[in-house]
Amino acid sequence: MSLQNAPVVAHVVRQGFVESVHHGLAVLTDPAGDVERAWGDPTTPVFPRSSLKPLQAIASLRGGAALTGEALALACASHTGEPWHLEGVRASLAASDLTEDDLRNTPGKPLGEAALAAWLAAGHGDERIAQNCSGKHAGMLRACRASGWSTEDYLDARHPLQASVLEVTREYTGEEIVTVAVDGCGAPVPAFPLVGLARAFGRLAAARDGEAKLVADAMRAHPFHVGGPGRPDSELMAAVRGLIAKEGAEAVVAVGLPDGRGLAVKIADGNRAGRVVAAAALRTLGLDEAALDALADVPVLGHGETVGAVVATLA
Repeated sequence: MSLQNAPVVAHVVRQGFVESVHHGLAVLTDPAGDVERAWGDPTTPVFPRSSLKPLQAIASLRGGAALTGEALALACASHTGEPWHLEGVRASLAASDLTEDDLRNTPGKPLGEAALAAWLAAGHGDERIAQNCSGKHAGMLRACRASGWSTEDYLDARHPLQASVLEVTREYTGEEIVTVAVDGCGAPVPAFPLVGLARAFGRLAAARDGEAKLVADAMRAHPFHVGGPGRPDSELMAAVRGLIAKEGAEAVVAVGLPDGRGLAVKIADGNRAGRVVAAAALRTLGLDEAALDALADVPVLGHGETVGAVVATLA
């Protein structure tokens, strides 16, 4: 199945009228990594986008990056650019005698509304440190410094670090890579079957030792370094004990539960329904946390007031 043939998984409802529909895919894997339930074909290849970051962080650890605590959480992050995010990235770089001038990610501005306002008020424009992937790039640079690899071309798909990312991706997803493209931040991003993303997150969340446990523990201990205040994945990790979660661009959501089950969602049009569908799928596992209500809360507005919602339609 291609994304063009994906089933309807959500409705946009305005005052009781279905205004739009979202097609998409969702898959739940059991602790063994096998498909427990799927909506659409879970073998459909997708780009995980920023949901890949925990696996990229593992590659950085394998490259010798001495990432722990907040620095490791930032290596998994799509941060909102709060001052403490940026200071954390700078500190991580400095720990390996690097500076923000060594970053090669796409320049950008903070994602957080308040952080952006403060950034602009201070006279800043697009800078690499403010772009949401700067923590990941700091981790990659630290691996290069530790392994004696070149830092100028660490985003080249042929670089040893990027080869390690592909190796880690195959190992944790259990899937072959279909193609490799360039992500928004400039790093290579592989495409692989959606089921592999769910499987990888289940394995990360259930890890009892090693690099996977280090990454999962850092995400759980510092959920707001992984995203920021109000970000769905951060709020969900803060609310549900043992869970890890990471959103990606174009409506990708990945979740791992401490018992080894995993979830991955991809909305075909890359729009806003990913978190709503993820919440509905998690409820089928018996999770009825208040956090899922917040995750699924995507209002439809009329004249500034809530007049409807995006509603999951998982059968």
